[in-house]
Amino acid sequence: MIKVASYNMRKGIGTDRRRSPERILDVLREIDADVIALQEADRRFGERACVLTPHLLADHSDWQAVGIAKRAQSMGWHGNAILVRKSARIDACEAIHLPALEPRGAVRADVRTASGCLRVVGMHLDLSGLWRRKQASAIIGHVQDCAAQMPTVLMGDLNEWTAAAGCLRDFARDHDFAVTGPSFHARRPIARLDRIMVSRDLRIVDCGVHASAAARKASDHLPIWAMLDAI
Repeated sequence: MIKVASYNMRKGIGTDRRRSPERILDVLREIDADVIALQEADRRFGERACVLTPHLLADHSDWQAVGIAKRAQSMGWHGNAILVRKSARIDACEAIHLPALEPRGAVRADVRTASGCLRVVGMHLDLSGLWRRKQASAIIGHVQDCAAQMPTVLMGDLNEWTAAAGCLRDFARDHDFAVTGPSFHARRPIARLDRIMVSRDLRIVDCGVHASAAARKASDHLPIWAMLDAI
């Protein structure tokens, strides 16, 4: 059994407009997932510096960041990052270039844990439905083109407001969705913008939205999570 989570951390800026990396880390500790896909993990301008610094992760958490960053001060690629347990082994990782009018990307890691091997893709898709579908196609194609196939989890902020259309229909051809519930806006969640999708060699045992008091303040999105088992 493995626990995965996805969290748009909004560059550490909470609903009270304060930036607090420590508060984000508190929420991640509450979730206590083995693998976490983060969106908006880096600042937007300048050196795109990471919000959760290497010091914070090394000294105050059980996770390590997958080495996908293209900039010295960043954690991720266009704000997308993946955290895994320090006990896990990262067999491969890669930034995925996505078609877009504005900078967008996804990230992939092949992770070996005590529960087995898992391919993880983290993403933050476009606000435009047309570009979301193009980006979904690029992600699906990337996964299909990987030399070795393995159980796969796709997760992130899809920015899709509709229930079963657009990019959701594209992903659904080969993946099952965790029914996690609304995660946006954190103060009053009404939209299921954040999604966890799994290949059909994985079983979703349990899933949900993490709606603690800390999570409602730490970002404008609530984290989502799922417990997975191999079939």
